[in-house]
Amino acid sequence: MSDSSATGSTTGPTRGIDPRGPRFGAVLMSVLLAVTVLAGTSTAAFVLLGIAVALFVLGAVRGAQGTVQGWVFKTFVRPRLAPPTELEDPLPPRFAQRVGLVITGAGLVLGLTVVPVAVPVAAGVALVAAFLNAVFNVCIG
Repeated sequence: MSDSSATGSTTGPTRGIDPRGPRFGAVLMSVLLAVTVLAGTSTAAFVLLGIAVALFVLGAVRGAQGTVQGWVFKTFVRPRLAPPTELEDPLPPRFAQRVGLVITGAGLVLGLTVVPVAVPVAAGVALVAAFLNAVFNVCIG
C-alpha cells in the first residue's frame, strides 16, 4: 500500500478504500452463496447464481466499492462507524471479485449447458472464499 492510500490522499497511484466495505460485501455474498448451495440444482439456484454473477461483474468492473453491497455499506453501515484507522488498496478486492466472477460464471455456464450440479459446486467454492474474507479477513486478492 502506498503512503498516499494510507493517509487517504487521492493524489497517489491508487485511492484507498475502507477495508470494512469489502468485508461487509463478503458477508452478504456468503449469505447469497449459502442459499444457492442449499437450493441445489433447482431453478432458484440458477437464478441465485445468476445474481451472484451479476454482482461479481459489477465488482470486477467497478471495484468492490462499486457493487450493490458496496452501496449498502456506504449508505447504511459506514455512517454509523468510526473512520477507518487505515485504508486499503482497492486492487486486491477487485481481483477477488474477478476470481469470484470466473468461478460463478463458469458454474452458471456449465450448469446451464452440461452439468447442472456445477451450480451448487461453483457456489460452494465461491462461498469458501467469501466466508474466509467475511469471518477471518482472509482475501484471495
